Amino acid sequence: MRRVVITGAGTINALAHDVPGTLAAFREGRCGITPLDIRDRDRLAIQIGGQVHNWEPDEKFNRQQIVLYDKFTQFTLLAARQAVAQSGLNFDGHLGYDTGIVLGTAAGGVNTWDENYRTVYEEGKNRVHPFVVPKLMNSAAASHLSMEFNIKGPVFTVSTACASSNHAMGQAFQMVRMGQCRAMITGGSEAMLCFGGIKAWEGLRVMSKDACRPFSLTRNGMVQGEGAAVFVFEDYEQAARRGAEILAEVVGFAMTSDASDIVMPSKQGASRAMAGALRDAGMNAEDVGYINAHGTGTAANDKTECAAVADVFGAQADRLMISSTKSMHGHLIGGTGAVELLACIMALRDGVIAPTVGYEEPDPECALDVVPNVAREAKVNAVLSNAFAFGGLNAVLALRKAP
Repeated sequence: MRRVVITGAGTINALAHDVPGTLAAFREGRCGITPLDIRDRDRLAIQIGGQVHNWEPDEKFNRQQIVLYDKFTQFTLLAARQAVAQSGLNFDGHLGYDTGIVLGTAAGGVNTWDENYRTVYEEGKNRVHPFVVPKLMNSAAASHLSMEFNIKGPVFTVSTACASSNHAMGQAFQMVRMGQCRAMITGGSEAMLCFGGIKAWEGLRVMSKDACRPFSLTRNGMVQGEGAAVFVFEDYEQAARRGAEILAEVVGFAMTSDASDIVMPSKQGASRAMAGALRDAGMNAEDVGYINAHGTGTAANDKTECAAVADVFGAQADRLMISSTKSMHGHLIGGTGAVELLACIMALRDGVIAPTVGYEEPDPECALDVVPNVAREAKVNAVLSNAFAFGGLNAVLALRKAP
């Protein structure tokens, strides 16, 4: 079993268009949730989101590429370029055959769906662009990423709702650990902030109209976000030989299914996923200093997750720090675990714990240290990153400080 390390990271989200800007926002406790700037906003009941502002695709891609790239693919490519550049890897030679890609997205090309439904139903046209299908398919970003970097190993996409990117990164981790690949490009992306994407989520009646306040007694729902985060996972010995900068080590992964309800989370399923990640990493409860929570800001998630943490960590739960950065960048659905992994890396590498912002009043059913409102300096050697999705699909990653 090989050791797996992270040697590159990239992102674009509501807080910043890169990793340094995102980490600065985490340290400052800055909220990127703003009024939406989209078509037909006045027809929406929910008019806020973690939207990527100042996004100019014409500055990143040529006209032929934009015809093929939905927004979620554009976000993926930008984040991947940052991650690969930081890693220093070049895939033009034999390494391209020994490298793979696993990405997560819940819905793929939602903007493309939305635009073309308008074309057919609202404008009454009988034809759409011939590249609509390859533009909207969930695997489009992974395919374009393989072509951009000459990646010829296993390339695929995982779609498990809000756990998509954690499942993707877990698969990438296992493939490097088992020796199937020497490196993997992995992470997740989502771009659902268009009229149809938001209208669909409105129907669930779990959305907040004003803010995301995880674990606070005054919370009133989740807030959607958009963006991507991509990482390079690499065989530790290869990274050490070439003197690569190591951001963190991935040491464990577990996934479970609640098998109970399509939208209501289960404490048992979440508990088994966290306990499984600890076992896979060979860690005990006392080893973990921080958990990046799923923390959506809904009563169902927050109470269930806190109960699961208490169940797994027992007496150790009182000293744990647990925070939800969704309060700052919104819930990126299939891409959310990838952006949240940046907070885990920051905790391990920089000794800074990202806060849960918008916290107003303690909830007796969430009586944990949720790092309210202000980032905290703290030395931690191991962390967990939680993702608990609709459908009862759970995925938890365990990381350690870089060796």
